[in-house]
Amino acid sequence: MTSRPEPPAPMPRKLPPLGALRAFEAAARRLSFQKAADELAVTPTAISHQIRLLEDSLGVALFIRHVRRVSLTMAGLTLFPAVRDGLDGMATAVAALRPPPVTHPVLTLSATTLFTGRRLIPALARFRARHPDIDLRLHATEAIADLEAGAADAAVRYGTGPFPGLVSLHLCDDAFGVLASPRLGLRCPRDLAGTTLLHVDWHHRSPDAPGWSHWRRLAGASWLDTGRGLRFTDDGHALQLAIAGEGALIGSLVLLRDELASGVLVQPFGPLIPGAGYHLVATPARMASPEVQALRDWLSAACTAA
Repeated sequence: MTSRPEPPAPMPRKLPPLGALRAFEAAARRLSFQKAADELAVTPTAISHQIRLLEDSLGVALFIRHVRRVSLTMAGLTLFPAVRDGLDGMATAVAALRPPPVTHPVLTLSATTLFTGRRLIPALARFRARHPDIDLRLHATEAIADLEAGAADAAVRYGTGPFPGLVSLHLCDDAFGVLASPRLGLRCPRDLAGTTLLHVDWHHRSPDAPGWSHWRRLAGASWLDTGRGLRFTDDGHALQLAIAGEGALIGSLVLLRDELASGVLVQPFGPLIPGAGYHLVATPARMASPEVQALRDWLSAACTAA
């Protein structure tokens, strides 16, 4: 029994270098050495050199060089579609082999600047550790984000509600009191007579706003001149001066919990001004999403943790 002859080995392909073919395809498609260079992140001189090597290896001219442009010769017109289709085929095959990109859901939470800095940022590492698949973005602003228009996925709102069109979850209630550096040595309300009063002008003023006038009424301290002192539109500026021992302020016991725990601020005496509550709010659809549910659990812990 005679054996079949082995089929002849395929002849090796005689192809120019891939770099030269890529340079030719880009220049032929754009009819510009400069644009081809920009696309491939090389210099126009490098493109010209690669194409000259390709023309020399083929023994034909592929481009007609004009003053400010190039055009394809008949040889170039013949070669271009074959090179283009070959490169497209390779790109398609390579893309099919790559795993699909991992996409993480993006979640934007809007809150005031002070709430973001004092309660959210210190707890941010815990959220990322528990939910590495969620890209949480904090939007610190005093403006009220339009959640129905998509300005954010959820927000922390201070107040009593209701919040029309939104679902809300109560996080915690606040209270306000006299806060100062222990260096001031405040022991009783009368000590405030010689202390700089730091005022924060709330964006939404009301007779019950937690400020010095409200505290004076509760304390029965009619002798206290609440018109004097320094005024700020930014809570953080007043807080910095209070920590530096430059005055006393009416501050949030929830937002300044860490400063009180560390001792850089003290609450030397009462009374406390009852505050409203902090609420997580979102549209009904977003509140039901797994991402906002994870946010809800994290916020509850961040607001109530001692």
